[in-house]
Amino acid sequence: MHILVLDGNHIETEFRAKFGPAHEYTFLENALAGSATSDENFQERGQAAMASANVVFNFSNSTSHFLLAKPTAVPLFQEATTSAMYSRHPQLSGFGFCGLPTLLNRPLLEIALSDKADATKLAEVCAALGTDYRVVEDRVGLVTPRVVCMIINEACYTVQEGTATMQDVDLGMKLGTNYPKGPFAWANAMGVERVYAVLEALWNDTHDERYKICPLLKRQALRGELFAI
Repeated sequence: MHILVLDGNHIETEFRAKFGPAHEYTFLENALAGSATSDENFQERGQAAMASANVVFNFSNSTSHFLLAKPTAVPLFQEATTSAMYSRHPQLSGFGFCGLPTLLNRPLLEIALSDKADATKLAEVCAALGTDYRVVEDRVGLVTPRVVCMIINEACYTVQEGTATMQDVDLGMKLGTNYPKGPFAWANAMGVERVYAVLEALWNDTHDERYKICPLLKRQALRGELFAI
């Protein structure tokens, strides 16, 4: 399959490891994503790539013009950890997926359906991609990102309150729960700003105290700094 990946350069290595060398990949990055100015070169290259693409994975929160031009041309997977698929552009159905760093290359691809009628289509596309998958509720944070980011947030409160050091928390979680990484190492690998974005979206969606962002995490994210572990 020819896989077109939009704004996913930050996860290219993990993405290729997940789906393997049998596919053809095109990675396009929108240099002006989020700005008021349109990146015409990106739009032109995207439109050209769409002509031969069999599936699109979009890591951007913005909707590109060439996706709206032919919304049903190819199956669209939208990274959906900070915005549920039902709140996306009404012309774009497609599938929401968990594409956060460290959470993509797993046996199961975590998917949310914007339309349950697309279940058969999803099965066909995932079979062609060579991946198993699990359909979860179409909610902000999906399942795994919500759980992992909440654990990281709680770990920040633990350190902020002086109960333990970052190193102690990471070691305790690895030895006590057999997690692959401690919460602070995981936040660094995932991207502290991405953890913050997921929690902010969850808080805005639910106002559940579980997702109230720890000031320590907020400070690190807004400063663009990793945790010193």
